[in-house]
Amino acid sequence: MRPRHVLSLALLIALAGAAPAARAATPPPTIQSTGNWVLTNAEPTPIQWFQGLTHTAADDFLFVGINQGGYRASSATLQPLAANDALIPPAVQLAPGFNHIGDPTYDRGEGGRLLLPLECYVPGRPNGGNTCGMGGIGVADPTTLTWRYWVRLDPADIPKAMWAEVSPDGSLLWTSSGSDLLAYATADISPAHAATSSASAPIKPVRRLVGAVPPSGVTGGVFVGGRLFLAGELNGLLQVQSVDLKKGSSRVELTLPGVGAEAEGLDLLDARGGVLHWLLTPFGSNGPATFPGAHTELLSFIPRKDARLRLTVTPKRLPAGVPGTLTASVRLVFAGSAHPAADVTVSVAGQQATTDAQGLATLTVTPPAGAKRLQVTASRPGLRDDDTTVRIKKG
Repeated sequence: MRPRHVLSLALLIALAGAAPAARAATPPPTIQSTGNWVLTNAEPTPIQWFQGLTHTAADDFLFVGINQGGYRASSATLQPLAANDALIPPAVQLAPGFNHIGDPTYDRGEGGRLLLPLECYVPGRPNGGNTCGMGGIGVADPTTLTWRYWVRLDPADIPKAMWAEVSPDGSLLWTSSGSDLLAYATADISPAHAATSSASAPIKPVRRLVGAVPPSGVTGGVFVGGRLFLAGELNGLLQVQSVDLKKGSSRVELTLPGVGAEAEGLDLLDARGGVLHWLLTPFGSNGPATFPGAHTELLSFIPRKDARLRLTVTPKRLPAGVPGTLTASVRLVFAGSAHPAADVTVSVAGQQATTDAQGLATLTVTPPAGAKRLQVTASRPGLRDDDTTVRIKKG
């Protein structure tokens, strides 16, 4: 979804030159999510990674922006691996005039492909800037980020494509038109239906869920456990709602109270200290930017049920009356495995230390006279504490 505060491409490019390098971080203590998901990481990403994200079969992140660029980056380090600032070929930009890519999706068909929702958007023009009145799905190589072809969507069904997400079984591509969710058969997105002009035969949706778009709208989507998660904003509140595609009903999954930003795309991948990832831009209209500067922000979340720290300490005993060294290891368990928990405060006997990127912290402690055991506590805002005890052995 484009910024509500329309910015010129020249200005965004100028901002991009000042974009900071990506870094691992934890969310500021004042930024807390509500609902079924807990914010565990927030880190700046280049301004070009603007509209949305997905990932490849090899777990590389794929970003799009500012209007029509494509970018591949390591999900482990966020280091750039490939870039194409103009994914849409000049001929397609000319006719029908596609110049904007929304939140993309990855599909395993054709040996792996990046599917790109396409629209025509010129600020200030009639029809809300939708100059061609149609949408399309572009197909690009997810590794080289080169264009393959595009298919035309029937304008009778959808006036523009702003986001797309492939179903878990790979058979459907979901998007929206107004208040309705639409699904296209991924088999119809094929070279056999490749468009050559604005008049090429369009493909038609195979499912329509009338009125299923949540009140917060849609800036991007991803499937989580069979439900379609949709990012949006309602009355200034950034939120993610999920839709049951059998019933068409929705529920709120998470909100970000007090966060000033514009919602963009979603992805699901075990990376960056979380599993659900939400891309935000600083150009929202819901208050001062929470993450100001010439960059976007990648927020990562884990299910609230998994948001409990797991603390272990070695050794299990310390000698009485003399300094002893404790090594604390703190983990979070989500997505079926244990992950190091960084920036956790470990406290014992008035001493504190902070875990590093490996989830480790070292403390030197002298047990108080007469103590039989010491309590060690691990804590971080937004996560449930854990504690354990160390016994004191007599000298």
